[in-house]
Amino acid sequence: MAVSNDFLQFVLDQLSGWGTVNIKKMFGGVALYQEELAFAMLMNDEVYLKVDDFTEKKFIKAGSVQLKLFKNNAVVVSFYSLPSEVLEDADLFKDWSKEAFEIQKKRNL
Repeated sequence: MAVSNDFLQFVLDQLSGWGTVNIKKMFGGVALYQEELAFAMLMNDEVYLKVDDFTEKKFIKAGSVQLKLFKNNAVVVSFYSLPSEVLEDADLFKDWSKEAFEIQKKRNL
């Protein structure tokens, strides 16, 4: 579940201009944080964003899959893969990431 340095740098470049995004290695991948809230996970050079009941539908419609961790492929129900066309468009990626961040913010009130 490694994340290559090139992919991590690409993701951070795509998010540049949207405040401070911090990283923390965990579960063999990397978590992306803003204001100490994890809004994204990077696993196997793929981005997974935090979802709620509303945004989950958008991700499923786009063909996204749930994040799976560990050898038993345990599903992390609240994180879905980011469509590649969203990742490639920095503005769209920031919009989807901000939405994921706001979901985390609401959950931590």
